[in-house]
Amino acid sequence: MSRRSPGGIDPRGIPTHLENLFPPEQVRALARETGLVRRERKLDPLAVLWVLILNFGVHLQRSLAYLKRCYEERTETHLWDSSWYERFTPHMAKFLKACVELGLAQTANKVHKTLALELRKFKDVLIQDSTIIRLHRALAKKWPATRSRKVAAGVKVATLISAVANGPKTVAIHGERTSDVKTLRIGSWVRNRILLLDLGFYKFRMFARIAENGGFFVSRLKDNGDPLFLSSIKVHRGQAIDLSGKRWSQVKDLVMRNVLDAEVEIAFSRRRYAGKSSPDRIAVRMVAVFNPESERYHVYLTNIPPDVLGPEDIAALYRARWEIELVFKELKSKYALGVINTRKACIVECLIWTAILTLLVSRRLYNLLRTSAPPDKVARYTPLRWANTFTENGTRLLTALMGHFGLGPPDKDGFKSVARMWEHQALDPHVKRHQLPRKWWA
Repeated sequence: MSRRSPGGIDPRGIPTHLENLFPPEQVRALARETGLVRRERKLDPLAVLWVLILNFGVHLQRSLAYLKRCYEERTETHLWDSSWYERFTPHMAKFLKACVELGLAQTANKVHKTLALELRKFKDVLIQDSTIIRLHRALAKKWPATRSRKVAAGVKVATLISAVANGPKTVAIHGERTSDVKTLRIGSWVRNRILLLDLGFYKFRMFARIAENGGFFVSRLKDNGDPLFLSSIKVHRGQAIDLSGKRWSQVKDLVMRNVLDAEVEIAFSRRRYAGKSSPDRIAVRMVAVFNPESERYHVYLTNIPPDVLGPEDIAALYRARWEIELVFKELKSKYALGVINTRKACIVECLIWTAILTLLVSRRLYNLLRTSAPPDKVARYTPLRWANTFTENGTRLLTALMGHFGLGPPDKDGFKSVARMWEHQALDPHVKRHQLPRKWWA
């Protein structure tokens, strides 16, 4: 009898994918390196990791006592309270952060989605953004909130999403008062990649750095942005306004075109060196697309050549930034990132890293589901519907996984059972329901 479930997932591949994401021996080595454990007795760091991911990360449970019970039930061991509670220290936070870095490294070069033909010359499309997490006001001295009239605390979780990997590429925790531009360091890693940036990263010096490192960007133009036109890229018939030498503020109320595509010049200051900052200029492309609903232009700056993407394509590509908003919604509503109520800074970090670990596991299994599904059903496995299914079956998966690792009682049909539930419960039953278009990657 075949072990393959009706939708196509081979149940034997589930533990293999999870072991590849977090190799057991590497997890145990990280526990020793970070000081979480010195000698492995009753508390196995591999079991701790998976209990946190599949019980804490997928349930809105804030009790360490609840997690202790889950650990004891799944591993059939008894722990003294001190053996459990005293583990949630800065060492645990370092261990979980190291596991996040391990998981990100394991997915760095994975290809789960293919870029559209128009983007094949690029290696990836990356989306950077941050989400704010409100904390207990007792942590206001360590992580003070921004623009608050009363004592408040908050942290900023900065995330870089990869379209090709279909998941996070980098994640970092910052104080809420850290500006967005300081959460993104530009280097050679941007070569042949497109960054979609919102106005929080609007800095001409950053645009120049991306271009100098062989990368590409798309950003909205600020309302007060006033670049100098050098020349028109898209030539219009009739008595078109000569843009050369004019500012955007001089022509935006006179332009009667649905689309404007031009080369502009922007001035900026280089990074301060030896107490001095030298002025500089770069030429970029400005695209303005008229929106009839708002009766105004949506204006973008980019360095993607016009022979690669037309102006309407630039506007459509920028709208793909909604992907990262879906990731933040998944983290906060499904993996407990938005509900952190503790006075201890180290536990805050533990909970944030646990939510990110849960996302990494969820996306790895989601990609497995999509690649195993028939072509006519792939689009019906949407991220948020999958997240619901994943959280609802997290406990069942944990039981099977503990048995697989020899850390709990064997569960012969556990993986087959969860695979069958994923395929049926995560599939949108409405065959004709309109799905958001996947123009740029699928």
